[in-house]
Amino acid sequence: MRTRPKLRIKEPEDDWLITYADAITLLLAFFVILISFSKIDVQTFEKVAAEIKKEIRKEEKIERPIFSLFNNLSSILDGSPNIIKENGEVTFDDEGVVLEFKGKAFFKSGAADLLPEAKQIMATIAEEMNAPTYAKYFIDVEGHTDDVPIKTLRFPSNWELSASRASSVVRYFITLSLNPIRLKASGYSDTKPKLPNKDLTGNVLKENQAANRRVVIRLHP
Repeated sequence: MRTRPKLRIKEPEDDWLITYADAITLLLAFFVILISFSKIDVQTFEKVAAEIKKEIRKEEKIERPIFSLFNNLSSILDGSPNIIKENGEVTFDDEGVVLEFKGKAFFKSGAADLLPEAKQIMATIAEEMNAPTYAKYFIDVEGHTDDVPIKTLRFPSNWELSASRASSVVRYFITLSLNPIRLKASGYSDTKPKLPNKDLTGNVLKENQAANRRVVIRLHP
């Protein structure tokens, strides 16, 4: 009796999975690199997000916290009798809203103790930043000096002076019930001048030096 030969069922080859996995890995690596090189522009991000929400929800008015914060802080400065217009300004940068004050508006020369008028304006800023809308916003405080050396018992150099001034602002914010986790203090001495301290021939530019002595408060999500 003849027996039928057994049929061999060819198992499907899965070599394509290796190529597929390699492609997915490369694609993932590409997006990781892309994100690592990217820098989010907060203003553009909120603008685009607002437009998307407007289309999806069909709402006429969508809240954009970064712009509300800018307008509110501008109103605070404009209405403050303690800070004259030339000594403070509100601007945007890539990260968020920037409050910039000339050093003389916050401190006496060569000192890091906050002036009473500075404390009053900071109290208003802290009240705004304590609003639920900005609960997830961080506050970075920067101290900057000019290039004139300082050498005192308390401040051996401009590094100590700039850092101490930034710390004084942060410390006072904490007394106003701002969460310390949201705060950061940095001293830059004269390493990040807003304007050149001297002209091309080495002559001192007094007005530029005054502009470089400043406190920067950056508010960002």
